[in-house]
Amino acid sequence: QVQLVESGGRLVQAGGSLRLSCAASGRTISMYGMGWFRQASGKEREFVAAISWRGATTYYAGSVQGRFTVSRDNAKNTVYLQMDNLKPEDTAVYFCAATLLTRATMILRDYTYWGQGTQVTVSS
Repeated sequence: QVQLVESGGRLVQAGGSLRLSCAASGRTISMYGMGWFRQASGKEREFVAAISWRGATTYYAGSVQGRFTVSRDNAKNTVYLQMDNLKPEDTAVYFCAATLLTRATMILRDYTYWGQGTQVTVSS
């Protein structure tokens, strides 16, 4: 079993930056692909970014491409999401997830373990 805990979410002005962290416990995530998803109020959960087990492959949603960067430190059992040039439409609860696959995947149902989420609010 893997437990995931996200942190780093807060209120930020448009154009600002945040770095989210996802700390894993219970089992090493070094062999798992990892992903970030977000869910805005009243909307479905959507894919944001994913990274393969060694970090060699990353995928991004078109809406965040060029602004967000996903990375991982397997020695620390932690995954990160660097978010730059934030926009009000980035406001959402951000979730970290782990897939039993080693590759990166954009498909929500591929993910087995989920964190509780961290709130990111971007003011205009």
